[in-house]
Formats: sequence, C-alpha cells, structure tokens
Amino acid sequence: MIYNILFLILAAGVPYYLILEKFPAIKSKHIFLLSALALLSSIVLSLYVPNEHKTSLVIISLLNAVYTIYRATKTTNFYKLAYYFIFVNAPFFVLYEGESSLYSISLLLSLSGLYLIGRFYEKNYGSANYRYITGITLVRPYIGTYLTFYLIAVALYPPFPNSLFFLHYILGSESNPLWFAVVITLFFGNFFLSMGVMKKTLFGRPNSNIHYVHMTIKEKIPHILIVGMLLLFSLYGLKEILL
Repeated sequence: MIYNILFLILAAGVPYYLILEKFPAIKSKHIFLLSALALLSSIVLSLYVPNEHKTSLVIISLLNAVYTIYRATKTTNFYKLAYYFIFVNAPFFVLYEGESSLYSISLLLSLSGLYLIGRFYEKNYGSANYRYITGITLVRPYIGTYLTFYLIAVALYPPFPNSLFFLHYILGSESNPLWFAVVITLFFGNFFLSMGVMKKTLFGRPNSNIHYVHMTIKEKIPHILIVGMLLLFSLYGLKEILL
C-alpha cells in the first residue's frame, strides 16, 4: 500500500503541482525539475520493486491527466507546459510501470528541450511566456526547428520515439475499457496541446514589437544533443516494432 502511494506520487499520478504552485519561492522551472526527477525516481523504483498496477491507481492518474489537460490549455508558459505534460502522461506510467521506461525517458528528453527553450525565452524576453512571441519559425528558424521537433515528438507523431514506444506498448498489451480511456486521453491530450502551442508561437506574423534574439552556438549545443538522442531512440523504437 505504501509502495503504491509512493509510486503514484513519483509518477505524477496526483496533481501535487497544485500545492507547489502556491509557494512564490518555488518557480515553474523548479516544479518541472522536481517533477522530472520524481518521474526518473519512479522508473528506477519500478525496475527494482516489481508490482502489478492497481485499477484504482490508474483511474486516479487518469482523472489527474484530464484535469491537467484543462490546466495546460490555460497556460502560455513553457515551464508550466513542460511539467503539465509529465502529469498528462502519468496514466501511461502507472499502467505499464517499468515497461514504459523508454517512453518515459524519451518524453523527458523532449520536455527537457522545451525547458531549455523556456530558459532562452526567460533570459532574452523576460519570461518563459510565449504568448507574444509569434512567428518564431520565420525569423529564427533554428529555434523554430528545435521547438517543432520537441512538440511533434510529444504529440506522438511517428517516427519520433514517443510515438514508437507508445505504439509498441499498446500493441503488446490486452485491451479493456480503462486501457482504451488511457490511450485515447494520452493520444488526443498530447496531440491537441502540442498543436495548440505550435499554432500560437511557431506560425503567424512575427510580432513587430519584439526584438527576436539569435541563439548562440553554446545555446544550440544542448538542443543538438537532445535531437540526436531522440533520433537514436527513434531507431531503437523502429527496431522494437519491426523485429
């Protein structure tokens, strides 16, 4: 029982971000880092302490995901969006536990990229808010390319690794009404949230009141590494599906 509760919390199955958001000293970027660390801890824990998921835990995490999708539609902050995605995907972690470790890691890689984009925005535009930073692909294609890659990966577009691992797990498992609810919630939740961000900041007319800043070589390196790792995960995911 204690393990189940601990795992549910670490795997973002309950919206503990609601408590953290009430403390001014804890910024959104700190909540993302804490949530990512907690998820990594749940992955390690599930590998060493095998456990069958309980239906009640999956239902709790599913309700949490639905609520978090609603919260995510109200934000234009990259930091918040990054940790909201962790909570949106919680039912998958809870349902598959250690079996979903590759999906969880590839998701965290994509969200780490969003986090770095948020840091770049905060440094150069005063906050991680993308509401007024429109048409970024037209004026700063490097940033637009990285952001497109991360969002499409989170949106479960093949052949990006998130979609491949997602497909691999669901094809190899037995279906039931709860399983269908988890799959549908994750697929449409990730897709529509990602597409909403792309529509708001990647496309459209650039804001003439904003001075769009270039990324330095030093700032590009982490993104190149993340994209490279995601491509490697894609190759591994294809191998898992085809072989």
